[in-house]
Amino acid sequence: MKLKEVKDLIKREGLDAFLFSSQANVFYLSGFRSTHAYAVITPDSQYLLTDSRYWDRAKEELKGWDVVLIKGKAVSFIKGFLRERGLTRVGYESDRVSCDLRKSLRSTRIKWKGYSGFLKEIRAVKTREEIELMREGVKRSDKIYMELLNYISPGMRELEVRGFIVGKIFEYGGTGESFPAIVASAEGSAVPHWESSHKKLKASAPVLIDMGLIWKGYCTDFTRTFYLGSPDEEFLKVYNIVKDAHLFALDKARVGSKLGDVDRAAREYIEEKNYGKYFTHTTGHGIGVEIHEYPRVYYKGEDANRYIEEGMVFTIEPGIYLPGKFGVRLENIVAIVNGRGEPLSGIDLELVKV
Repeated sequence: MKLKEVKDLIKREGLDAFLFSSQANVFYLSGFRSTHAYAVITPDSQYLLTDSRYWDRAKEELKGWDVVLIKGKAVSFIKGFLRERGLTRVGYESDRVSCDLRKSLRSTRIKWKGYSGFLKEIRAVKTREEIELMREGVKRSDKIYMELLNYISPGMRELEVRGFIVGKIFEYGGTGESFPAIVASAEGSAVPHWESSHKKLKASAPVLIDMGLIWKGYCTDFTRTFYLGSPDEEFLKVYNIVKDAHLFALDKARVGSKLGDVDRAAREYIEEKNYGKYFTHTTGHGIGVEIHEYPRVYYKGEDANRYIEEGMVFTIEPGIYLPGKFGVRLENIVAIVNGRGEPLSGIDLELVKV
């Protein structure tokens, strides 16, 4: 159980307790989502502190947790709660709190210790149950994409297409987008994080769809680039380079490789084909209860030398973006299962012409 790992980590750090205040980590630990809840974890117990808006639901849903009703100002209540239980050496998420909250936590009787990324290593390695939840979400994302291919046509507005995606997310049981879907047509596809607009889709032009949903608290992330009409030779050339780069990266996604190896496999192939300067972002990122999690899949930085482990889940999403012309990106979530990278999506990387 991940909760046991967290408790063991708290004990190794010599802490009496850890205060988690970020929505993502509170949900990760408890499975309870709200806009105002705190998790206090000790080596021997777990408490969820929340206000009257959520207390009844938390009491009903959380088994094995002590659910505590916050009375008055949250920070004052939390400090009193800790003091009453003799918890004086307490860690907190220094990278996830505002300056005001950090100042408010100060107490002469509690020794606070701030941590950045306290759970990042634990969250980076998913359980089988987590991977199955993500697989369920991806199946729904795949279904939406296949239906979108039958729906889309020239003359539609990008935001009209995004509206279709959002509607289908709710229809198939998702609780929302994991990020605002990108619908980028023609030259807009050359902007990696294009903002979907009222621009109309053109005939004889590419469309890049980058979409994700939230399924039982876990995010999906999926990108395909397809073509409305018949593509020209330049587009076909770039598309196949990106597809092959994706497959080279996937081949390196295995236990024993480093994350930097995955990025280099895609990047060096694209550079070899003389498009290196048009690949302007990392090859991927961790994903789970948040759309972007540790680690980055990139050849630079500390994460580059992180060895891949069984249970890690990250995206592979190389791209080439030719300004004023078009862009191509192909993305899958990959889980390390039985030592190798397994794409969770069942949709292949072959070019689709609509």
